[in-house]
Amino acid sequence: MDSPTDSRPGPGKSPVEEPDLWVLVVEDEPLTRLSIRAALLKDRFRVIEAESGEEALGLFDRNPSPDVVILDIGLPGLDGFEVCQQIRKKREDTAILMLTARANPEDKITGLTLGADDYLVKPFNPGELVARIRAVLRRSAQRTPPVEPLVFGELSLDFQSQKAFKGGVDANLSPREFAILAALLRHPGQVMSREQLGKEVWGTAQRGNARALDVFVCKLRDKIEDDPARPHYVRTAWGAGYVSG
Repeated sequence: MDSPTDSRPGPGKSPVEEPDLWVLVVEDEPLTRLSIRAALLKDRFRVIEAESGEEALGLFDRNPSPDVVILDIGLPGLDGFEVCQQIRKKREDTAILMLTARANPEDKITGLTLGADDYLVKPFNPGELVARIRAVLRRSAQRTPPVEPLVFGELSLDFQSQKAFKGGVDANLSPREFAILAALLRHPGQVMSREQLGKEVWGTAQRGNARALDVFVCKLRDKIEDDPARPHYVRTAWGAGYVSG
């Protein structure tokens, strides 16, 4: 395991082009972990390794927070879902890529709902994993939110703080709930497909994202609608997607 030293990018440097970004690899299979480590080191990432969920959370707290976490679902003790959820409570800007040996769509939906940014099924090409990491970091670097708040009815969205207020009260939205609401309110009256909204939230439209999106929409309605059963801000356009207003 590497002895961590803080060589992450300084202010103003691109997180995609700058070498030596931190990656925490959480994988209990030694050969898989070795393969991932080799691919990451070749691409100039710095690697921290953990064999269990408990060890991963300890490293996440003690070391400079990783830029990316590669997280196996089938861990001994705390599984990947639990670890993902706890990491998201600590940091919202750390990219999480989940790994699984099972090609089960429900696993993907659960992972995305808990806050994962991407998902790979074993076995996979280590080069693809590196490409997925770069894509997640690139999407994050390219997001430049508007400066002015967006006001729609009783709702006000502050893009600097990534908070939504209803009647002046913080609605306590998660980053993904905020992204869905912002995408819809930027285009009132325009139907947005689940694929379009999926790209707003995860930067990609893959199988499983649409179903995870529906889970986020239900939670969002509970927080911002006077009557979630008769929504005003996030309405369903049957067979097409969602629309606001």
